[in-house]
Amino acid sequence: MRVVITGMGVVSPIGNSIDEFAASLADGKRGFTLLGDRVSDRLEVKIAATVEDFDTQKLVDQCGVEKKDVRKLSRFTQFAVAAAHDALADAGTGFTDIDPYRAGVICGVGIGDLGLTISEGAKFGEKGPGKISVFYIPMTIGNMAAGTVAMKNGAFKGANFCTTTACCSGTHAIGEAFRKIKDGYLDVCLAGGAESCINEFALGAFNNMHALTRSEDPERCSIPFDKERSGFVMGEGCGMLVLESLDHALARGAHIYAEVAGYGATGDGYHMTSPSPTGEAAAAAMTMAIREAGLSPEDIDYINAHGTSTGLNDKYETTAIKLALGDHAYKTAVNSTKSMMGHLLGAAGAVEAIATAVQIEQGFVHRTLGYATPDPECDLDYVTDAKRDMQIDAALSNSLGFGGHNACILIKRYK
Repeated sequence: MRVVITGMGVVSPIGNSIDEFAASLADGKRGFTLLGDRVSDRLEVKIAATVEDFDTQKLVDQCGVEKKDVRKLSRFTQFAVAAAHDALADAGTGFTDIDPYRAGVICGVGIGDLGLTISEGAKFGEKGPGKISVFYIPMTIGNMAAGTVAMKNGAFKGANFCTTTACCSGTHAIGEAFRKIKDGYLDVCLAGGAESCINEFALGAFNNMHALTRSEDPERCSIPFDKERSGFVMGEGCGMLVLESLDHALARGAHIYAEVAGYGATGDGYHMTSPSPTGEAAAAAMTMAIREAGLSPEDIDYINAHGTSTGLNDKYETTAIKLALGDHAYKTAVNSTKSMMGHLLGAAGAVEAIATAVQIEQGFVHRTLGYATPDPECDLDYVTDAKRDMQIDAALSNSLGFGGHNACILIKRYK
């Protein structure tokens, strides 16, 4: 069974609609914000990639959320509900005319509402367990994004779950949705990832791991593959895609953005936070996706890299790409959307899959912003000078996560 993308919705630091997001990719817009007095002076991290213009009134006016219930939804769940609404609107249907058990929701979330854990923990410490909010548990658990999306879209009663695999969460969600449709269990699936974890506690914790940049320069804070890269910028957002069997999409005359044709998932079995230096498992995930699509390494035109702007990730991902593609790696356009919007953690892979589909349909590869100083250990074509107009027939979208997770989806131009 072939699987296609027929709708997309996005909430991101560079746009909250597909049109705005696509224009930002093409124009090279940065979505970084100096945090200023949002954080205390004791925090060394001063920059993040925040969603500045998300309007919760949309949840009431368009998404079926009662006004009194908006505050009961954590920000990552609000993002998921809004993005899913837009994806269905983009698909041109709510799928209310099909068997609801043939329509599913799979949404990856890496962390959940850590901010609420901190605030409710403070209440617990000061006033005792009786003061913990009755909404704390349903607000903070990561699966509530998928659950709430299904609740607000009653036609989706099939497979419904959350993938929590750190920075691979969104890509795993799309891959598992692809599997459900390809293997005949679903006709339609809303799939993606959501995250909103920008708070002083999370920033401090990631900073203590030396994962975050301490740069305060928006043009040099997230610089994947640059020799002077110093860590990632934490971002927030959500991407949701409507995946549909090709037969189902054609029968209803759907617009098709692209085809999901392959999926690979592996584990390094190496380290809690560092990718494996050999790149073997990440390369295996890419190879699995390529083989499932019935393609060869030479068919890959473009890779949307995980590209976090951390020292080890960019070096070892480069190694993995070379292992997977061989000499063709040097002929393949590679970029990192994180150079524009930072690292959206559990949502990263989903939003980057949308970026990949947009570039395939519109025929360009966006520039990797901020690149200035070449690194001899990162020696591929990272599209650093300008947006490149080109036809993309086959692309990979990579995600690598703490815990040694690797996920890759292959997205093809539909024809």
